[in-house]
Amino acid sequence: MKNYTITVNGNVYDVVVEEGASTGAPAPVAPKAAPKAAPKAAPAAAPKAAAGAAGSVRVEAGAAGKVFKVEASVGQALKAGDTVVILEAMKMEIPVVAPQDGTVASIDVAVGDPVEAGALLATLN
Repeated sequence: MKNYTITVNGNVYDVVVEEGASTGAPAPVAPKAAPKAAPKAAPAAAPKAAAGAAGSVRVEAGAAGKVFKVEASVGQALKAGDTVVILEAMKMEIPVVAPQDGTVASIDVAVGDPVEAGALLATLN
């Protein structure tokens, strides 16, 4: 494993990289220190499903980026590992997959929405 310190848009991140291992999903990173001037947060996206229809399994962004494509739709049955949303970050397409089998209860983002790491993208039942 190798440790790196990376600065992106004034945010400093400590990153641990395992050589030769790939799970297909990016590992979450935590800020090392608060930036001098915090960027403004993007407005929260309005939920795309009716209130109370949200499922119990959260599908969250593993990295900050922009929603490139929504692959799943509400009511669709998914298997663990099926792509729900594709994010774009630094000109790379990052698939966000279902953590377990289930049915899509809500899609909480739209194409073009900016998202932060850990942001709720969808829910499953």
